[in-house]
Amino acid sequence: MELDLQQIPREKTLTKEAFLKKYFRPQKPVVIENFIEDWPAYSKWNLEYIKKVTGDKMVPLYDDRPVKHDEGFNEPHAKMKMGDYIDLLKSEPTKYRIFLWNVLKEVPQLQKDFSYPDFGLRLMKGLPMLFFGGRDSYTFMHYDIDLANIFHFHFEGEKECILFPQSETKYLYKIPHSLIVREDIDFHDPDLEKWPALQNARGHIAHLEHGQVLYIPEGFWHYMRYVTPGFSMSLRAIARRPKNLGRALYNIFFMRHFDNMMRRFKGQAWIDWKNEQALIKTHRALGIS
Repeated sequence: MELDLQQIPREKTLTKEAFLKKYFRPQKPVVIENFIEDWPAYSKWNLEYIKKVTGDKMVPLYDDRPVKHDEGFNEPHAKMKMGDYIDLLKSEPTKYRIFLWNVLKEVPQLQKDFSYPDFGLRLMKGLPMLFFGGRDSYTFMHYDIDLANIFHFHFEGEKECILFPQSETKYLYKIPHSLIVREDIDFHDPDLEKWPALQNARGHIAHLEHGQVLYIPEGFWHYMRYVTPGFSMSLRAIARRPKNLGRALYNIFFMRHFDNMMRRFKGQAWIDWKNEQALIKTHRALGIS
């Protein structure tokens, strides 16, 4: 058996009015294939160009090791010069990824290569973030702390994106007091005998290629796997639905601080308890023994 995933709709191009009506208001994902051909980034941005303009920058790297109690929030697992990292991406598979790399802060000149599109939403212009990964590297299934609307622009190579709306959370083995599910679930090829609740989840899938943009609605769970080495940029707009705004405020001002406090007090036992609770609560809610 496989996950129940529908192909995300694809549009060659999309007006603001059509986007708002067909995708934003009903909160449905979409891939827009021909949207940024007028950006300099469309023709310029590839790994070699990024290496040329950022090669001497030291960058934080992350892999797919499970969360540990003694690691700080978003603490990198390694650091490397960007030029060396891109050489690594192109020469061999590596689990090392870069995420949430702020373009404005780190490489202001890259801002000249793109513009902020008018989707009818107010984009957060101070937070254009870059993400890099090597062949078969991936992010754990998660949703963003602020439940933002995300426009995810991909450059070079191919990327697999799996999404679930919040309505499917009860099937995903969500970790309590966190934004992730069990990290030992491989959403590219999940073991549905070990994780039977996933058979009930209804999600979405798309493969992105250079220059395509994926709209991820507010609070959607997302898993990203780099089929080949590449990178992406996300632009964000604040959650508009009152329920999601409330959850975002709770996550930012209470949940993450409570979780960090419990890590300090209980150590690895807190992480282990949360993982066990994800299994127990998911199966109990569905009557799975």
